[in-house]
Amino acid sequence: MTMRKMLVLLLMLVLFTMGFSAAAQDATPEAAPVETGVSLAIYNQGTALVQDRRLLTFDAGENRVNFTDVAASIDPTSVTFLSLTDRLNTYVLEQNYAFDLVDSAALLNRYIDQPITVVVEDGTVYDGILLSARGGAILQSPDGQVITISSGYIREVRFAELPGGLITRPTLRWLVQSGTAGDQLIQLTYLTGGLSWTADYNVLLAVDNATLDLNGWVTLTNTSGATYQDAEVKLIAGDVNRVQPEMMAMGRMADGMEAMAAAPVDQVVQRDISEYKLYEIARPVTVADNETKQVEFVTATAVPANTFYVYDASFPYYGGGPIYDQYYGATGITDVGTYLEFTTDADGGVGADLPAGRMRVYQQDIDGAPVLIGENSIDHTPEGEDVRIYLGNAFDLVGERTQTSFNFISGDVLEETYEIRLRNRKDDETVEIRVPESLFRWSNWEILNASADYTQINSNTIEFRALVEPGAETVITYTVRYVFPR
Repeated sequence: MTMRKMLVLLLMLVLFTMGFSAAAQDATPEAAPVETGVSLAIYNQGTALVQDRRLLTFDAGENRVNFTDVAASIDPTSVTFLSLTDRLNTYVLEQNYAFDLVDSAALLNRYIDQPITVVVEDGTVYDGILLSARGGAILQSPDGQVITISSGYIREVRFAELPGGLITRPTLRWLVQSGTAGDQLIQLTYLTGGLSWTADYNVLLAVDNATLDLNGWVTLTNTSGATYQDAEVKLIAGDVNRVQPEMMAMGRMADGMEAMAAAPVDQVVQRDISEYKLYEIARPVTVADNETKQVEFVTATAVPANTFYVYDASFPYYGGGPIYDQYYGATGITDVGTYLEFTTDADGGVGADLPAGRMRVYQQDIDGAPVLIGENSIDHTPEGEDVRIYLGNAFDLVGERTQTSFNFISGDVLEETYEIRLRNRKDDETVEIRVPESLFRWSNWEILNASADYTQINSNTIEFRALVEPGAETVITYTVRYVFPR
């Protein structure tokens, strides 16, 4: 779009806004809202409840109200209008949600079968009746000729006047009945998409893996199409069930990032509401459209932690019928996973609820610089529960799982033996490796012999724990018998 064309469209917008505010559709007076405060209850599922308070001046009787600056992703069916000044005598007779925003395409479509002037790139001027605006403009000139102009060649379009019905911002239009004349405080409540929040956690793990420091940040993302100035913000953590509307406006991608300075933890207050957790930011927060904002909400230092290793190379048990295929359980997995665990309990732990979110784990190098050693997500974790996250695969640890025997003792009895080799290539560290083994062929099983102690985890899983010296290898063998149904 050329600079001249942009200036023409901008001038049209200004003239339209001035004309629309000055024009009266009928004799019904029009009230202009004055904003007095807004609060947001944001859910971590991409939905927010907006409560907006405005001061309106009414005449007695019917009044027309244009309520602008609502979210473009608003659910109009959720709107609630309430006069806090005169609840009984002030109410809405009719509500309309206007979202036909002014742009060049909307202007052209409104001028179908109307005269316009089109100026192309070489300065040629065409006058005529607009027949179509698809892909450019199709005009019928005064002499009856039909002219097709591609959109890539249009420099500017001139209209005799701006058509009615177009608006510059999403607007709720009300016809309000007021029992008295004067100022009233109006409260508007509605649900909108495009507002969400997540929890992001930064964990600094001590060099000895024995303790960690944790900082939790609330990350707000606003693509709703509206800016909320100095809003009271409440964040709801939990899985709230909602019926999905058939059609919601699509939000825009966020393209800004504003990371706020670390705030004292007591500026974010936590409390319970129904079956959910509520976090209230104890100061006004401006949440701009197309912005991501962060606020610290939890911190903990010197939390006892533990890292451990898991070699899981068996095939899960999914139920169903018996599995007779000899090679069904061969996975070929050699990686040994690294895990971090700690507790949210107040006694020796974080002492706080942790909403679902992303957790990044860092560890200091010998020069003091932190290095990212793993990242994962956690589910909603109430205080008193354990957090266990997978960090990645250990470079110096290798596992190998081999089936060494497979025998049908009879038509319904099968015995097989597995050998598990665990190798530690670290220079000076003895490690414990946990080895869960899923008994995947059938629910009726029995361990006939095992070279190491094991614990039964559930109905179809046992777990070995093996210490492996640096530069050494530990071997575990076991034999399992399955009795299949006849």
